Amino acid sequence: MAANSQKPQAASAAASPQLYRGIVKQVTSGDCVVIKSLGSKSLEKTLMLSGITAPRLGRRLSPNSAESVIESDQPYAFEAREFLRKKLVGKEVCFVRDANAQNVDRGVLFLGREPSTAENMNEAMVSAGLAEVRRLNKPTDTEAALVALEDQAKAKNLGKWSKEPDTEHIRDIKYTLENPGAFVDSFAQKPQDAIVEFVRDGSTLRLLLLPSYNLVSVQLSGVKCPGFKREADQEQAEPFADEAKLFVESRLLHRDVKVVLEGVSNKSNAILLGTVLHPAGNISEYLLKEGLAKCVDWSMGNVTSGTQKYRDAEKSAKAAKLRLWKNYAEPKSGDGDEPNRKMSGKVVEIGNGDSLVLKLSDGTLKKVFLSSIRAPRIADFAELTPKVDKKANQLYDVPYMFEAREFLRKKLIGKKVNLTVDYVQPKSNDYAEKVCCTVMLAETNVAEALVSQGLAKVVRYKQEDNQRSSRYDDLLSAETRAEKKKIGVHSTKEPTTMRVADVSTDLNKAKQFLPFLQRSGKMDALVEYISSGSRFKLYLPKETCVITLLLSSIDCPRMPRPPANGTAAAAAAVAEEFAQDAFMYSKSHCMHHEVRVEVESIDKVGNFIGQITTLDGLNIAVGLVEQGFAAVYKSQSTSAALYSLLSGAELKAKERRVGRWKNYVEEKVVSDEAEKSEPQERVINNKKVVVTEVTGDFHFYAQLVENGPKLEQLTVQLRAELDARPPVPGAYTAKVGELCAAKFSMDDEWYRAKVLSVQSNGTVNVLFIDYGNRESAKSTSLAQLPAGFEALPAQAHEYALAMVQLSADEDDNELALDQFRELVLADPDAEFSVNVEYKVANLEYVSLYDVKNDDIGKRMVAEGYVSVDKSRKERRLHKLVQEYLKILAAAKASHKNMWRYGDKDQDDANEFGMSAPRK
Repeated sequence: MAANSQKPQAASAAASPQLYRGIVKQVTSGDCVVIKSLGSKSLEKTLMLSGITAPRLGRRLSPNSAESVIESDQPYAFEAREFLRKKLVGKEVCFVRDANAQNVDRGVLFLGREPSTAENMNEAMVSAGLAEVRRLNKPTDTEAALVALEDQAKAKNLGKWSKEPDTEHIRDIKYTLENPGAFVDSFAQKPQDAIVEFVRDGSTLRLLLLPSYNLVSVQLSGVKCPGFKREADQEQAEPFADEAKLFVESRLLHRDVKVVLEGVSNKSNAILLGTVLHPAGNISEYLLKEGLAKCVDWSMGNVTSGTQKYRDAEKSAKAAKLRLWKNYAEPKSGDGDEPNRKMSGKVVEIGNGDSLVLKLSDGTLKKVFLSSIRAPRIADFAELTPKVDKKANQLYDVPYMFEAREFLRKKLIGKKVNLTVDYVQPKSNDYAEKVCCTVMLAETNVAEALVSQGLAKVVRYKQEDNQRSSRYDDLLSAETRAEKKKIGVHSTKEPTTMRVADVSTDLNKAKQFLPFLQRSGKMDALVEYISSGSRFKLYLPKETCVITLLLSSIDCPRMPRPPANGTAAAAAAVAEEFAQDAFMYSKSHCMHHEVRVEVESIDKVGNFIGQITTLDGLNIAVGLVEQGFAAVYKSQSTSAALYSLLSGAELKAKERRVGRWKNYVEEKVVSDEAEKSEPQERVINNKKVVVTEVTGDFHFYAQLVENGPKLEQLTVQLRAELDARPPVPGAYTAKVGELCAAKFSMDDEWYRAKVLSVQSNGTVNVLFIDYGNRESAKSTSLAQLPAGFEALPAQAHEYALAMVQLSADEDDNELALDQFRELVLADPDAEFSVNVEYKVANLEYVSLYDVKNDDIGKRMVAEGYVSVDKSRKERRLHKLVQEYLKILAAAKASHKNMWRYGDKDQDDANEFGMSAPRK
């Protein structure tokens, strides 16, 4: 018996089925799956479900076969595949191979580890009506069981046995996109359901979008995994390419995911850019953390889920030296202390679309460049031919460069910005050293705003180059948005250049333009460049020309000039005294500002001669003279009105001993009668007033309290008149110097006003003569002043505080103005008293007292907001001057406000001259 018992056992062993266990990696059809064996990371098996046949999925065109055609799904093929996929992918299964299967692994698949307790997937497919039973010539017990299940499915009209038309169960799968860009935009960056059908490499996937059945290739935005390169007939994997592919396959292949379509690859129009989201997270971040991918700038701008997470993930992999970063070494900074340094300053000049000049808190000027961007250049437009004209100006000749400069100028000029130094580009043969910064205007990144308008491009760097903007990814995103909108340099329209006539230093052209410019009167202009205190290069937008203009009727010191013809002409290279001060004065008030210009004549080389006035009414020539930086001379074209203004300004400068008049000694011829008539004692004649306005030059407007009822009555009558006979909007034509009725923007009520200037865009600058407020108003808010309402004199009288001087430091002046406004304007009904101490050019300088009879000027000196005017030598003011000086000494000793760094007023220097009106 023992011998005979071995034979049946041997036969049984030979016919016994094989058992496989593994994790389902992929479901290729309703009767075929791919599993990864549990015992090996790389061993995979393709398993066929025996005894059943599922409908076949369709096929796309094969690029390697000319005879290939598109094959559609058989009815219910996709449902069958999906039934298995949703049940099995990522789950542990066991597979019992048929004993008689040859050359193929065919058998029964169980969902679970042990066949005795697991669900039979062959039977499940038949029960769902998604597979047919294969009929054998010799039916087995297994086949009989499957047939019974099939009959039940037929009876229940399940799956392919249903009564519905087969056409409703065939996918309309789309393999190509006619317009990939429009297709991406149609989803508006909202997550879409998808199935990962294929993993080409770690960062390139093929997805089936649901429910549209678009089969698309998607490259992960912002990252790149190692890939596979074909050499000859073999495919070579780059280092860690297999690991990256396996990492993604094991987590995403045949899984349900969400995809955010974000763009189209520049390298292949057939590949979309997107972010793939699994319920466990963003696969891109995991790849970066594991060191299996790197951030790439060319597609980083498309990322919508937050690029900082990507950079942080890559940074952690670098720190741990994982995989791709195993040999990573932290790059050394080119300049140890400069990067990351923070500064702030006021923008005083704009470069050609990518640089700024700032006035820092210490008064110095610093030129900085916007990090990681470049302004438009002629090379960006291949269809344009560069000009060879020596006088060509790229600001006007390069498309969008002028628009870029104007965008920055209108947003930034005169504004305070904060900046962080990102890197310093060292000096090279062709370029000077560049300090490159991220510049912030409040919460706005200036470079990002510029790029988003299509007015600059983002510089691309090598992967290992960290010398870039601290907000580089924001710049990339902004550029992507501009590219999608096709605006600015990304526009598909034919680029155009500005047609600007350069009349500067061209005598013949200047002669042709002179009559026209003289007839035009006051014109709008933009100050493009200032070479000295009285020499300006102007762009006239309405006339589309560039001119050089010299201020008339003043003698302004010259800036240093380069030696002529390469010779060492020392005399020509030396700057005259106060030339730099005059230059800085004009630059701070005018550089890249819009102004009003009036042309009078030309000189022998083609420079125009005339006057420049800022939009708030400051005549630059008058301002230079008042600061003592220029003197007055009367030319043939000097009008009586202009000469009077200049002479009055020069008188002020002489009285204050500033600038060139610092050592001025006034020659006085005093007669005995004049000496006797000069009051020996200070006269007190206080008048009650209400302060209505404080100007930027520390003057103030006030109304006499005694005239209040008259003004109130006039205002009521004026409004009643205009209500009874409403003016037609736009019917009134404003003329400079004329009285009119104007609506004040704060309360939309009518008041008397005087026209100061009229701009080309229809805006009118007016002065409300009864209150001292200035405002830019639309012509539609002005009206003809009814007859009889001009009889009452202007009720707002302009005054200046006697005995005080402002600092030359603009920041100190702003603090002083804020304090002065707080003292006199906080309560609009507060009454004050003024006493006229002296006059300068018809402007009354007064002592100002509050209701408690406290001297406002003394309080400002005591708190260190202003200094004292030591030039007042009148005998009647001697006692008052001494009182002010005593208070000043105490403020200096206590280092209050403007004296916080010590005494600035040494040797009677001119630092504390009365500042000109500021914007």
